[in-house]
Amino acid sequence: MLSKEKMARINELARKAKSSGLTELEAKEQSKLRSEYLATFRANMLDTLTNTKFIDPEGNDVTPEKLKARKNRPLH
Repeated sequence: MLSKEKMARINELARKAKSSGLTELEAKEQSKLRSEYLATFRANMLDTLTNTKFIDPEGNDVTPEKLKARKNRPLH
């Protein structure tokens, strides 16, 4: 998860972009922060999916094999 300060800066830059526009330096900062945010989001989502078990209405485990294999992989 990104720090509160980084999230606040992302929001601040988004508001400024809508109201008055960003300088070239601010646009680069915004792009970098957004990339970092998306990487963190994707990692968290993958972790959530990896640790989720999918069960059908009959009670059978229907977790995709790809996720099962990922869960059994070493962390390195």
